[in-house]
Amino acid sequence: MKKNSILFTVNLTFFISFLLISASFVVLYDVHQKREDFFIHKRGAEISRMFFDEYNDDGITQKLKEDTERFNFSIISDDKEIDTIINSKNLKIKRVQNKRNYNLEYLVFNDKHFVHISSPKINVILQDNTAFTNDINITIIIYIAILGIFLFLYFSIINKLKPLKSLNAMVKNFGNEEFDVEISTSNEDEISKLMNEFGKSAKKLKNIKESRNIFIRNIMHELKTPITKGKFLIHLPATEENSDKMQKVFYRLESLINEFAAIEELISTKKELQIKEYFLEDIIDNSVDILMCSEEEVLKNFENIKLHVDFDIFSIAIKNLLDNSIKYSKDKKVTIKTEGKNIVFENSSDKLLYPLENYFEPFFRGNNVKSNQSFGLGLYIIKHILDAHAMSLKYEYLNGVNRFKVEQ
Repeated sequence: MKKNSILFTVNLTFFISFLLISASFVVLYDVHQKREDFFIHKRGAEISRMFFDEYNDDGITQKLKEDTERFNFSIISDDKEIDTIINSKNLKIKRVQNKRNYNLEYLVFNDKHFVHISSPKINVILQDNTAFTNDINITIIIYIAILGIFLFLYFSIINKLKPLKSLNAMVKNFGNEEFDVEISTSNEDEISKLMNEFGKSAKKLKNIKESRNIFIRNIMHELKTPITKGKFLIHLPATEENSDKMQKVFYRLESLINEFAAIEELISTKKELQIKEYFLEDIIDNSVDILMCSEEEVLKNFENIKLHVDFDIFSIAIKNLLDNSIKYSKDKKVTIKTEGKNIVFENSSDKLLYPLENYFEPFFRGNNVKSNQSFGLGLYIIKHILDAHAMSLKYEYLNGVNRFKVEQ
C-alpha cells in the first residue's frame, strides 16, 4: 500500500487512535486499581485502629462488636474458620504490616476483603462487608464497547473507500475509450454519488462515441446520392430545368447536414424537443422533400391526423421509414395509411429475416442482398427519435406485405 494513498492514511490514523485509546484505558485501569486499593487499605487501617483502641483484657465485648459493625465489618474469631481462610489456595495477601506488638495482613478471599490481626494475645479476622461496585469490570466493558464502535467505524470507512480502487481502474481505461461500465449504488455518501455520476458520464461518453461513428458513416452514405446527381447535372446543358434540379441537389445537401446535426445532438446529448401540433400530411411532404423521391413512389392513403411532435426531428424518422420502404420494395413504392392514431407504412417485399429489435442495433443489416445500399442506421435512428416522442415501432408481415406501424 502506497504511503500517499487515502487507505494508508486511514489505516495509519485508526492504528494510532487504537493505540492511544488502549493506552488511555490501561492508565485509567491502573489509576482506578490503585485508588480502590488505597480506599480499602484506609478502611482496614481505620478499623484496626478502632479495634485496638477498644480491645482490652475483657476480650471481644458486645460494644466492640457493635462498633465494628458500625464500620460495616464483622469479627471472625473462630480458629477453624480463620485457618480455613488463611490456608486457602485462593487467598491473596495484598499488604502486610508488622507492628511492635502485632501484625496486620490485608487479605482478599472470594472477592471479599479481610484484615487479619495477630499477636501473642489475639488472633482475629475482620471481614469487610461493604459491597464494592466492580468499577474495574465496568471500565473493561466500556473499553470493549468503545473498541467495538471503533472497529465498526473503521471497517465502514474502509468499505466505503473500496469502490475507489474500481473507479481508479475504470478511469485509466477511459484513455482507450472503454466506456462499458456497470455502476449503480443506492448509497447516499459522497463516494457512492461520485460512482453514480461517473457511470452516467461513462454512458454519455459512450453515446457520444456511438453518435460520432453514426454521424460519420451516415454522412458517407447519405451524401453519396446528391453528390452523384450533382456531378451528373454538371455535364448537362445549362437549362432552367437543370438549374432547378441543381438547386434541389444543394437543398438536399443542406437538409442532410441539418439532419446529421439533429441526429447527433439527439443521440449523444438528449436534445430537448420542440413539441407542437402538426398535420401528418405536412410532415409527410417535408419528409418526401428531404428524401428527394418522386411523388409516384409515395402512395398516400391516410387521414390527415394531428400529431404532437418536433417537426424537424420527427420528419427525419418518417424520411427513414420512407427510404427503407422504397429501397427494399419490389415495386419501389410505399403506401402510407392511418389506423386510428397510428401511422402504417406498407411495401411489397420479403419478410424480415430477423426480429425487428435486431435492426434497431447500429450498422445491423441482416443478410438482405440489398443491404449493401445502406449502413444499417435507418431503424437505429428511427428508434431513438420515436423513443424521444414516447412512441414505438411495430412490425408485421401479412400476405406478402411488410407493415411498419408507428404507435402513439
